[in-house]
Amino acid sequence: MPLWVWVLIAVGVVLVVAFLVWQAMARRRTGKLRGQFGPEYDRALEDAESKREAEAELAAREARRRELEIRPLSQTARDRYVQNWQVVQAQFVDDPGAAVASADSLIQSAMADRGYPIEDFDQRAADISVDHPEVVENYREGHRLALSSAGSDSTEELRQAMRHYRALFEELVEPEAEQPLRSERLSREGGAGYDVDATSRKEGALNERS
Repeated sequence: MPLWVWVLIAVGVVLVVAFLVWQAMARRRTGKLRGQFGPEYDRALEDAESKREAEAELAAREARRRELEIRPLSQTARDRYVQNWQVVQAQFVDDPGAAVASADSLIQSAMADRGYPIEDFDQRAADISVDHPEVVENYREGHRLALSSAGSDSTEELRQAMRHYRALFEELVEPEAEQPLRSERLSREGGAGYDVDATSRKEGALNERS
């Protein structure tokens, strides 16, 4: 067999091996991000033009989070926030709009005390999604409802906003918030702990666009 044929075969083998390695690395990356972000992974897939773009966005969030010095609240600060939240809840009876605004401010204050930047809402949500992917959508929905009900008499929307805000508030001030980055916890537990079936159809559609 001519030498050039052997060269072509060797090149072909190298390309196949490289492709298989790339696929394995891509699957590992997907599994890591899916385990880290849970339902937020689904949301990123829905918002992005492709799976690659969605995963790049999530990876960027995690990289930014690692640059932040997130710290736990002291017991004194935690007790103070819990008491303040109770005051806000009582305020809701007489002035729902002011209570929701106070709840939003209280969450921002807790985030700042924990070390999260708070200048921009979208960035706040993105930063929070790394450590609290299960409740960040509550935060977004609470913010949306608060904005949509501003200046109106929609007490029910404001009540829903308070409930959504409370989901994030409780995670920010509870002792478990002191735990390390979620991906590190999952790694120590030996698995992602996320059901991949929930995203399979979305991934298929996005792969067609990739």
